[in-house]
Amino acid sequence: MFTTYKEALEWIHGRLRLGIKPGLKRMEWMMDKLGSPEKKLKAVHIGGTNGKGSCVTFLRSIFQAGGYTVGTFTSPYIEQFNERISVNGRPISDQEILDLTNIILPLANQLEETELGGPTEFEVITAMSFYYFANVKKVDLVLYEVGLGGRFDSTNIIHPLASIITNIGLDHTNILGTTYEEIAFEKAGIIKEKTPIFTAVKHPGAINVIEQQAAKMEAPIYRFNKNFTILDHTSLPKGEVFTLQTETKMLEKLEISMIGRHQTENVALAVSVADYLNQANYFNVSEQSIREGLKMSYWPGRFEILSDQPLVIMDGAHNQEGVQALVEELTSRYSDRFIHVVFAALKDKKLDEMIANLDKVADQISFVSFDFPRAAKADELLKMSQSKNKKATSNWPSYLKEVIEKLQKDSVLVITGSLYFISEAKPTVCKYLKSKTISL
Repeated sequence: MFTTYKEALEWIHGRLRLGIKPGLKRMEWMMDKLGSPEKKLKAVHIGGTNGKGSCVTFLRSIFQAGGYTVGTFTSPYIEQFNERISVNGRPISDQEILDLTNIILPLANQLEETELGGPTEFEVITAMSFYYFANVKKVDLVLYEVGLGGRFDSTNIIHPLASIITNIGLDHTNILGTTYEEIAFEKAGIIKEKTPIFTAVKHPGAINVIEQQAAKMEAPIYRFNKNFTILDHTSLPKGEVFTLQTETKMLEKLEISMIGRHQTENVALAVSVADYLNQANYFNVSEQSIREGLKMSYWPGRFEILSDQPLVIMDGAHNQEGVQALVEELTSRYSDRFIHVVFAALKDKKLDEMIANLDKVADQISFVSFDFPRAAKADELLKMSQSKNKKATSNWPSYLKEVIEKLQKDSVLVITGSLYFISEAKPTVCKYLKSKTISL
């Protein structure tokens, strides 16, 4: 048994040594021992390549504005580990993490002695969340974000009220497959029998796979630009405004404070799911709650403006699709500024294509290393860039401080790449920006 939060966290993170072990047998074994807490929850399951976290926050904010208590399970964390299990946007306490770890520890030890082997870090945290939302903090609705893929993801033992597949991109190809169709097959594994699936997938081959799986499971499917669509979109200095047309209503001039045209698709998915849950009499959320919830939605590390003067933006563009969305947004908003991109990434990504895209928009691009087992070295990233103004450094904290110190009024600093890097860098950058503001 652990006596401190630090001990519990070290044990959880120590499970990373087991890597990724696809399959549901270990989760089913632990849930059986815990009395099947996953069956006691009203849940929505969110999968896809990009936009899962944003979709979660839009849904959570809508239902919270409607007076409901909403649990969320997300990954990875940006500001603190505890946020992976949250209630109404607030991470659970250190004591609760400690208590939950002590509940799962003996099960993990028992499981270690079986042919299934011990649970991974992600399986441990997922099990903790199921137990927490069913037995410790009972909530009206739980939003579960898929960790990796879908079919064999540890969250896929739930039986949700509805499922979402945001989009399909060529990410985690070493595990999920090398084509859109193969990856779509893994993502479509979250589709449950007669349970509606909402999706913004556009790739013809990928959507065909999803539709086939939906038909097989007799699951109603609702598609972006078919059953619901975005109209009259306009970008604001710090957000977006648009009209959403669904099969049952038209919501004009919806406004969000999260930046990016791609976020409107995530809103369309979230609102359509909320509308369905209303129609099915699971909940009763008003149009006012939808509008208020969307306006107050916030998700860290997604085109997040950390400072206006100097202009510093942080964005977790950790794959090709994320980088493409970032480049499009920078081009449309800041083409008249000097753009300095600082990039860090994991070495198992399609880095050459990501860097080629960033090269197009960056007037200067810098590559940094960070302390993570799968992180790419700055020098390796530098070699992939064709930029005439590029640099590599291993000491990102001092480098970012130096860059911010010299940032001109007509410039913008964009810190981007791996979400693990964003998580590590954000507190340091915010602390420095705060001290800089105070000194001014």
